[in-house]
Amino acid sequence: MELFKKIRLKIGDAILKSKIAKIRRKKHYSNIKQVKNIGIVWDASKIDDFACLSRFYQKMHENETDVKILGYFPGNNLPNQYTAVRYLSIIKQEELSIFYRPVSVETNAFVSKSFDVLIDLNFKKLLPLQYISSLSNAGLKVGLYESKTRNAPFDLMMDLKSPVNVEDYLNHVVHYLEMINSGTVN
Repeated sequence: MELFKKIRLKIGDAILKSKIAKIRRKKHYSNIKQVKNIGIVWDASKIDDFACLSRFYQKMHENETDVKILGYFPGNNLPNQYTAVRYLSIIKQEELSIFYRPVSVETNAFVSKSFDVLIDLNFKKLLPLQYISSLSNAGLKVGLYESKTRNAPFDLMMDLKSPVNVEDYLNHVVHYLEMINSGTVN
């Protein structure tokens, strides 16, 4: 069974690479004060991180910035914390194609939305979340730096020591976004 999973992952990765090659998106970012919406892609199997994300949502909401979180949870039963939260959508295993491509309506809407900033919290590099981050139409994509990743979809990469603490990571992202003040990202 593990052999088939590896083959399906390889095929899914190849499909993603072919889709990435066809994408042309306009990168743009001016400054944190003009950010109206932020999308977050998150590995929802890390239940303890949800409290950090809720605090981040609250902080951004106070600054009149809309935050939408899309997570991937590999289990069958969602934890109670994830239900009835309007800014959180969760993809489950059953919402993936055989090659681990997310196929839900919510995923397609998230990818199509032109977020001002997309923050990737996919530290394990799960393929369903890589699809979303790579194909997102966001103006600025932020993610972790990895020396192994040659074609990372990110415009701004953070180089932090493992294991990465989500709250520290989000604080670093906001700190660097506050420092940037330009019209476009090259």
